Amino acid sequence: MKDSNGKQVSRRSFLQAGAVGTAALIGGALLHRGSLLGGAVRAESHTSHDAQDSGHDNHGMQHGYDPGTEETEGLIMAREALTNFDYGKVSRAPDGRTIREYEMTALDKEIEIMKGVKFPGWTYNGTIPGPTIRCTEGDIVRVKFSNATAHPHSIHFHGIHPTNMDGLEAVPPGGTFTYEFEAKPAGMMVYHCHVQPFRHHIHKGMYGNFIIDPKKPRSPAKEFSMVMNGYDLDFDGENEVYTVNGYAFAYMQEPVKVKVGEPVRIYVSNFLEFDLINSFHLHANFFNYYATGADPEARPYYTDTVTLTQGERGIVETVFPAAGKYMFHAHISEFTELGWMGFFEAE
Repeated sequence: MKDSNGKQVSRRSFLQAGAVGTAALIGGALLHRGSLLGGAVRAESHTSHDAQDSGHDNHGMQHGYDPGTEETEGLIMAREALTNFDYGKVSRAPDGRTIREYEMTALDKEIEIMKGVKFPGWTYNGTIPGPTIRCTEGDIVRVKFSNATAHPHSIHFHGIHPTNMDGLEAVPPGGTFTYEFEAKPAGMMVYHCHVQPFRHHIHKGMYGNFIIDPKKPRSPAKEFSMVMNGYDLDFDGENEVYTVNGYAFAYMQEPVKVKVGEPVRIYVSNFLEFDLINSFHLHANFFNYYATGADPEARPYYTDTVTLTQGERGIVETVFPAAGKYMFHAHISEFTELGWMGFFEAE
């Protein structure tokens, strides 16, 4: 990747850019190169004199980037991904079981991933991550998948199901396929495209959380869905931006609101490509962690940091003991400084 003067730029150059200069560097580099993959990538610099001259007295600036206050499409997407759970269209089977029907469409869409930076995503239903699918153990899950792109795609759901519903066969452009299976076991699952080259389809954005609730409901809590990922903007096999729910620094700009003393449950997964691991670290607090969350009665891991490989996931449960801002981020410094950082704000 090169800057506007033709000088080679590594991803670590972003760490030195600081503030909105990070977005400017990305924008300048990509605009200088004109386009990548047939003009699919573009970036826009929104650096202003006000931003350059502003005081560095907020939390975001202390960590190398000013998330600003602008309401953007990417920020809205991240906000909605946090709390939107898709329970499908509900009906009853003759044997009394619940049927949940979903419609998912593969779409090519340019996604805003950071202020001033857009990425040529391959998406489920036009978002990165895709919708959070939710059901209860024993439900019949029926997903009508349509491929409205120029590339073959599929949906591979984690869990137990017939092998002919495993998403190994690609659905061609313009094609459709209906996945149908009984949801099991209860726990924190995920889904993603399973068409080769796998790393390209995952990196481009084809993944999401899939929650199978136990028949005996978990205890009441404020619930959130978080998917960790990254973006390789110049397609050299190294990520330049890291996010939760698709938009860098989203929850620095708009902290996740919680109440003091209220139980909080977070369904977290890792879909980072090109880096071997990711992690979730919470400041000033500890949490109970259930790996995959299959058994709500299991003994949790009590910690403030968990490390996840790609596709690994779990359930974080905590209570915020006092009012204030509790930072959360990857405990990998580079990821944090390149977008994977936010706050819970307890009131």
